[in-house]
Amino acid sequence: MKLYGFPPSPNTWKVRAVIAHLGIPVDFELVDLAAGQQRTPEYLALNPTGRAPVLVDGDLVLWESNAIMQYLAGCNASPLWPDDARIRADIMRWQSWQLAHWGTEACGPLIFQRAVKRVLNIGAPDAAIVARATDCFNREASVLDAHLSKQTYLVGDRLTLADFSVAVPLFLAEPAELPLAPYQHVRDWFARVSALPAWRETAPAPAAAAA
Repeated sequence: MKLYGFPPSPNTWKVRAVIAHLGIPVDFELVDLAAGQQRTPEYLALNPTGRAPVLVDGDLVLWESNAIMQYLAGCNASPLWPDDARIRADIMRWQSWQLAHWGTEACGPLIFQRAVKRVLNIGAPDAAIVARATDCFNREASVLDAHLSKQTYLVGDRLTLADFSVAVPLFLAEPAELPLAPYQHVRDWFARVSALPAWRETAPAPAAAAA
C-alpha cells in the first residue's frame, strides 16, 4: 500500500495521522505541490484532479482524503469507523460539514490568506475574503462549540474519523489567526485530539506547515 501526498497539506496530514494511529504499514511517496509535481502526466493518471493525497492499494486507486480515511479504518475494523450504520452516518455528517463549511468557507480561506500567502510571499491578505471567512468561522465555530458542550468528541464519547477531519485545520490556528478564543469547548476538544501521538509522528516541518 502506498500513499502519495504533500506533508504540509492538511489533507495529507490527517490521512497520515490516521495511518499512524492505526499502525498500518503504508509506504509514503512525496508529491511536491510547490514544485508542480501534481500536474505531471504520471500523477494525473492516478488523480485526474491533480490534488493530494492518493492511496494505492493493489488495483485500487483512491483519492479524496475522507474517503481514504474511511477505507483505511474500515479495512482494519477500527473504532474510528465502527461497523454501525448510524454511527457512520454521524461521522459522515461531520466530515461533510467539514468539507462544505468548516474547511471551505471558514478555516481554509483564513489559512490561505494569512498563512499560505505569507509563506509563499504572494501578497497581502485580501481584507474582504478575510472578513467573510471570519464571519463564517464564528458561525460554524458556534455550532461546533455548542455540540461539544454536551460530549467529549464529535460522535459521542469515543474518538472517530470525524475528529481527525475537523481538527486538522486548527493546527494552523496561530499563523492563520483563527478567532478561537470565545470557543472554550472547541479549544478543550482540540487539546484532547491534538495530544494524540499520531499528530506528532506525522507533523510537517514547521517552516512548511502552512502550505
